[in-house]
Formats: sequence, structure tokens, C-alpha cells
Amino acid sequence: MKRSLTWKLPLVHGRFECVSLAPEHDYLKGAGTMCDEKKLKEWARGQVSRRDLGVLAGAAALTACAPDAVTASGETGAPAITQTNVTFETADGVMDGVFIHPSEGKHPAVIFWPDIASVRASKINMATRLAGEGYSVLIMNPYYRDVAGEQFADFAAFIEADGFQKVRPWREKLDADSIGRDAGAAVVWLDAQAAVDTSKGIGAQGYCMGGPFTVWSAAAVPSRIKAAASFHGGGLVREDYAKSPHKVLGASTAGYLIGVAQDDDAEAPGDKDAFAAAAKEAGRPVKIEVYAGDHGWTVLDSPAYAKEAAEKAYADLLKLYSEQL
Repeated sequence: MKRSLTWKLPLVHGRFECVSLAPEHDYLKGAGTMCDEKKLKEWARGQVSRRDLGVLAGAAALTACAPDAVTASGETGAPAITQTNVTFETADGVMDGVFIHPSEGKHPAVIFWPDIASVRASKINMATRLAGEGYSVLIMNPYYRDVAGEQFADFAAFIEADGFQKVRPWREKLDADSIGRDAGAAVVWLDAQAAVDTSKGIGAQGYCMGGPFTVWSAAAVPSRIKAAASFHGGGLVREDYAKSPHKVLGASTAGYLIGVAQDDDAEAPGDKDAFAAAAKEAGRPVKIEVYAGDHGWTVLDSPAYAKEAAEKAYADLLKLYSEQL
């Protein structure tokens, strides 16, 4: 069922999070463990609790609802935001997601690929903040071939539900070809929306598991997707996979932002150089940076959240979109 809501301030849902993929699918192996299943289990054994997440979520709410969204007179300085649950046809079935955009006008579109725990309040909060900057953001449910809607309320729920085991058969279907088909369908749908400015390019951003999806999306729809950003994404360089993200850059017309976590870089220090070399050969502009935070540093209730580095990553994302879209 569609749901349409109009808000005067960015949505605050109480929880933010980012978890990540233990790369067991062939196309994700060999690029460093990123934030793997072992690390998540260590957090589950006591490093993070539901109480901890609640405390961090309070900080998340304060950050997401930026102080300058309200003027000194009490009037809201941010645009009214519309959030709608949506569905649309793809080659593989019916995709569901959440579409969040300024309530008035036409704006550049962004395809938002979430992490392994998929669509939930934390991702809606992140997309709402971006919509407040003047973008029409579509959060994709990558698991739509098997399930619709929210499967995990938050990071703690993912741990408690043994999330890796639950999603394993769903994510095994997510390779370069399937993601490319999904991106193509999303672009067609977005270009038909009144809130989308079709004279502007489309952006794609992804976190953890969603990182490589942004590169595959840009390669699949080069005529429309002009910017792609990956934050602590896994499997960006796979020499033994023909459609490794770094091998498909030549098929795109996008500019790239590749945000690497410091612990991921320590595990696979050559990956950033290999990606940079591939981008140079393909003639694609790219900013690759190792940020001062561990895997998950961009997300407010991740145990690795690093505020200064997260805000820098967000500023870099906005710069990418401003330049490329």
C-alpha cells in the first residue's frame, strides 16, 4: 500500500545503523573482509547492546535534525519533505522501496542502495537528510525477489535474528547483472516522477554491501547515472571476477567517490590503488580516500561511528553530486 506523508523537518525515527556483508558470494571474495561476520559477532558479544544503540540513536536524532533547519523566528528553513512507500516493475519482479523528496519542485534523483539489513528507519533518516539538500531519493529494497519491506528494525535486531543466515539466500542473487537490471528499472521509474528533474543526471550511493552496487548501477545506465559513491563498500576489486566493479568503469560516464574505512584499507591496502588505476585507464574521475574511521564510520549508531569523519564523507558526497549531476 502506498503511504504519503508530508513533514516540515527531517524525519527522526530513533535508530540509525549500518552493518556489513561477510563476503561469501564468489563475486565479493578476495577484496578484504570489510566489516565481516566475525566482527559483527564480536559486537554482539557485548561491545554493543540495545541500550547502547538507544543512546547513540539519541545523538543521531540531534545530528539528523540539523539545528539550522529552524530559523531564529521559529520558521523551518528546510523544505517540506514527502515520503512515499512505492513499488515498480523490474525484469525480475516487483521492486519495493521508499521515495523521499522535497514536496515542491523537480530535483536530481538519487538511487540509494542500503547495507545488508536493507530498508529500515535508519536508512530513511539518512535519505531524508539528503532530500533536505534538494534531491529526490529512492531507497531500494535489494531483497525484493524474496521479501518486501522492512526485515530488521535496527542493528541489534539483525544480530538477534541471526541476520547473516536469514539473508544469505537472498543476497546470493545479487550480482552485477541483477543489480544492473534493477538500476535500469529504477531509472525508468524515477524519470517518470514529477519530483525528478530529468535534465539532471542521477546519483547512486551505497553502504557496505551496497557499495559495489553503485558502480554496477552506473555501468548499467551510463546515459543517466552520472555519479556513484561507495562508503565502506566490499568487493570493489576482484581480479578473478569478470564484472568486478573496477573492471566495468569503462562502461560508465560517471564520476566516483570511493570512501574506504581505515581498517578495510589495512586488510587490503592495494585495492584503492587498483581501483584508481582502473579509473584512470577508463578515463573516469574518481576521489578515493581512506577516512579516519573503521568500517561503518558513516552511520550514527554503528559501534564504529566517527562523527568528524562521517560529516566529511557527507560533505564529499554533496560535492560529488554538485559537480556531476
